[in-house]
Amino acid sequence: MGTLDLNSDLGESFGRWDLGDDQAMLGLVSSANVACGFHAGDPSTLRRTCAGAAANGVVVGAQVAYADLAGFGRRFIDVPPSDLANDVVYQLGALEAMCRVTGTAVRYVKPHGALYNATVHHEEQAAAVVAAVRDYDPSLPVLGLPGSALLRAAEAAGLRAVPEFFVDRGYTPEGTLVSRREPGALLHDAEEVTARLLRLLDEGVVRAVDGSDVPVRAESACVHGDSPGAVAMATAVRAGLEGAGVTLRSFA
Repeated sequence: MGTLDLNSDLGESFGRWDLGDDQAMLGLVSSANVACGFHAGDPSTLRRTCAGAAANGVVVGAQVAYADLAGFGRRFIDVPPSDLANDVVYQLGALEAMCRVTGTAVRYVKPHGALYNATVHHEEQAAAVVAAVRDYDPSLPVLGLPGSALLRAAEAAGLRAVPEFFVDRGYTPEGTLVSRREPGALLHDAEEVTARLLRLLDEGVVRAVDGSDVPVRAESACVHGDSPGAVAMATAVRAGLEGAGVTLRSFA
C-alpha cells in the first residue's frame, strides 16, 4: 500500500480551556495542522505545540481559519476575498514565528472548519486562500478535499494540491463531508474507521451515509485531535496502517 500521511488538528487550546491531548497525538501522527490563533490557540499553546512537533519529527502545517474564536471557526463568514487573503497571510506569519523559535517551519497550509467547507464550492474564497499562500510562499502545498474549488485553484496557481481523507467523518454520496448538524457526521469506533481507511487505500472508495461507495483519492488522512477518544482512535489507525505495511510519512 506504500506510504500515507496521517494528520491531526492540534494547538487548539486557549487560555484555561484545554482541548485534546496534543503531546500524545504528536507521538502518533506525521503532520500537525496547528491552529494560528483565529479560531483557536493562544501564543503559549502554539509555541508549545510547535516545539512538540519539532521534538517528535512531525511536520507542521498552518491551520488557517475565519476570525471566529467564539464559534471555533465553524461558522461561515462572508469575508471579502482581499480581507480573507490578508487574514491568511497574517496567520501564516504568526505560526511561522512560533515555528522559527522552536526549530521547525510551516510546511503546508490547510483551512479549518467552516473555511475548509466553504472552499469546497466557494470559488472566490478558495481563490483568496490560494492567493495568500502563493504570495507568502508558493512552495507550500495546500491540503484540502478532493475535487474542491480550493485544490483546483491551487493547481491553477502552480501550487501543490494535496487531497485528504477524513478518517472519523461521514461522507455524502457526492464525496463531501456530512454536516456536523446531521446524523452520521462523526464516527467513533476505532476498528470501524481503521477498516474504512484500509479499504480506501486498497479499493479507492469509501462507504457514504446512504450505503453507496464513493471514489476518494487521498495522500493524507486526518484524525481530529479534539474528538472524544482521539488518542485511542489515532493509535488504532496507526497500528492498522503499520500492520498493513503502510509507511507513515508526511506529504510535505
